[in-house]
Amino acid sequence: MTAVESRPAGVIGTGPVHRPLPARVMGFVALTKPRIIELLLITTVPVMFLAAGGVPDLWLVVATMIGGYLSAGGANALNMYIDRDIDAMMHRTEQRPLVTGLISPREGLVFGITLTVVSTVWFALLVNPLSAGLSLTAILYYVFVYTLGLKRRTAQNIVWGGVAGCLQVFIGWSAVRDELGWAPFVLFLVLFFWTPPHYWPLSMKVKDDYERVGVPMLPVVAGNQVVARQIVLYSWVMVLTSLALWWPLGETSWFYPVVAAALGAFWLKEAHALHARAKAGVTGPKLKEMRLFHWSITYATLLFAAVAIDPFLH
Repeated sequence: MTAVESRPAGVIGTGPVHRPLPARVMGFVALTKPRIIELLLITTVPVMFLAAGGVPDLWLVVATMIGGYLSAGGANALNMYIDRDIDAMMHRTEQRPLVTGLISPREGLVFGITLTVVSTVWFALLVNPLSAGLSLTAILYYVFVYTLGLKRRTAQNIVWGGVAGCLQVFIGWSAVRDELGWAPFVLFLVLFFWTPPHYWPLSMKVKDDYERVGVPMLPVVAGNQVVARQIVLYSWVMVLTSLALWWPLGETSWFYPVVAAALGAFWLKEAHALHARAKAGVTGPKLKEMRLFHWSITYATLLFAAVAIDPFLH
């Protein structure tokens, strides 16, 4: 049995831990939360196609993707450094490297700050200063506004904390045009209204974890019916906002609104079905809240794929 496996629940690993180099490398990678970053890049690159009206400069795409990974990775590492105390008490996060002791808190902090500095300089030198400023703003917002300011204090944490991830569309647009515009603002709003109904179903699933550590996620402070109703409201606003890229902005051809409407219709079907089950008092596995969570990732992926494809049909 290893030191990690014998660590009591809720206790951060501080004693001697066997830390082979390959495991430590993977531990640092884990600090960046690569699964979340995949979604951020999925929402960044298509906006570059839209901004370019076709295929953007491929080196610029690569530079923006690398900078985006470093930026988001730095924010995520700092988030794990700050939250390592509650991560140790949540089943979903108890094996994170700062909890098990695979990576020390000091190493995690230095790693996060280093990625923040490197990503900002990377954007400034290889993309443009505007994108560098937006990237740094996203990191600071995620760390200071969401993690330190909102997460442990209000049920609106996810609503406003999601702004950091939404800024990726501005970064993608500014990387190509070196300016901002209405099109990325609409997509920013789409992601802003997407984030709560994306995350709240997961929060419903792991509500006991958040309740144990005193984090007031909406499912902790409100019943399933209230949460599901909020999910429906945000979903409707999100779907309607997604169509604004076509009308009134006129930034797309017929292709994007058709895809957006079809994806949105299926999303609303799932959201209303979840609300119906919650209203009927269904709990446990039969609530099927994770259906919407998994679909939300597919929705964002396909919607932004349509954003990338549409310029070739416009």
